[in-house]
Formats: sequence, structure tokens, C-alpha cells
Amino acid sequence: MNRRHFITASLVGITGAAYGLSTRSQAASKIETPLPAAREISPRAGPLTLIERAKAAMVAHQSSLLHTDRIGIADYSLHSAKERFHIVDMASGNIQSFLVAHGKGSDPRHTGWLQEFSNIPGSEASSGGSYMTSESYVGKHGTSRRLKGLDPTNNMAEPRAIVIHGAWYAEPEMVESHGKLGRSQGCFAFSESDLPVILERLGPGRLLYADKV
Repeated sequence: MNRRHFITASLVGITGAAYGLSTRSQAASKIETPLPAAREISPRAGPLTLIERAKAAMVAHQSSLLHTDRIGIADYSLHSAKERFHIVDMASGNIQSFLVAHGKGSDPRHTGWLQEFSNIPGSEASSGGSYMTSESYVGKHGTSRRLKGLDPTNNMAEPRAIVIHGAWYAEPEMVESHGKLGRSQGCFAFSESDLPVILERLGPGRLLYADKV
């Protein structure tokens, strides 16, 4: 699969209105990535299941969100060598995908697979659930974005300093050399080259949803 791939609005037409995305953009009807690639979003539960879950989360937390135009989805069912973080444009149906690392505490043997979520401070694990993106700041990882946990499964995100940031261990070269990414301390860590796109597309007040099936 090509990095930062797009699944265009024609995918919405093919799969129908089951997940409720608009088909307004007929000009974007060409499929730039083959349809089977969509299954990588949640291969065990059928195409786009996590999008459906994320949409339900958006409805549940709508009063907390400033924008509902895009959703970030971390599909932790997939191995860290896969592009398992997806930014979904709710109007066009476009999906843009990236590598993302998970937490050490979620994968203590460093297999590349997320074994479990945790919301416990000091666990260094990833937490599942709904997050709202917040302000950007410059910290030890450079420009980063704060996150607010909206569910009981991730409501310790702020005191745990779970954020979006760039990291050397989330670069594609790690996959080429080791067959997997490194691990974060629970944060959503991206390659430095992808980070500006993530920060711009998921500006403050948007939903980020993390889950596995």
C-alpha cells in the first residue's frame, strides 16, 4: 500500500449509505486506491466498522466538539507496520492513512501488536475511546497537540500527558529495518514528515477515536 493513500468518495457510493457519508463530490469519484485496501481499517469486522463506531462516538460527544468535518481513527487491530491511523473527511468520504505508534504498556514484549488498553497513570499504555483534539504546543517532542479524553476509558489522558507528537521511532524506516514501529509512552506518535498534516487536519475541537476489533 502506498503511504498516505486516499480512498475517494466513490468508495462511499460502492458501500452505500450504511455508514452515512455524503456522496456530494461526484468529481472525486475515481478510486485512487483499490477497494480491498479499505478492509485494512478493520479486517476482522468488515470494511469501515470503526468508522461506524467513530460516527456513533461523534454523535455521543457532539456537544463537546467544535467541528464534525473530520475524524481521526486509530485502528489498533492492525500491526504497527501498517498505516492504521485514518483521517476521514465526513463530506467527501476521503480517507487519508498514516503510520502511528502505540504505547509500551500495551505491547510489553514489543511484538508490534497492541495487546491491551489502559487508562492507569504510569502504565505507558495506549487508551481506547474518544478524544477531543485541543491546542498545540512546543514540548520535548517539538510541536505537539494536546488531547482531552471524553470516555471513562481515557479520561486520564490530560494528567497522563497523552498527546499527538512526532517521533523518530514512528518513521517508515523503522518498519523497513525492524518490521515494526517503536513504542510511545501511550501517546499517538507519528513520523516527523506526517506530523504537520496530522496537526493541520485534526485541529482543535475534532474527534480522535481509538479502538481495536
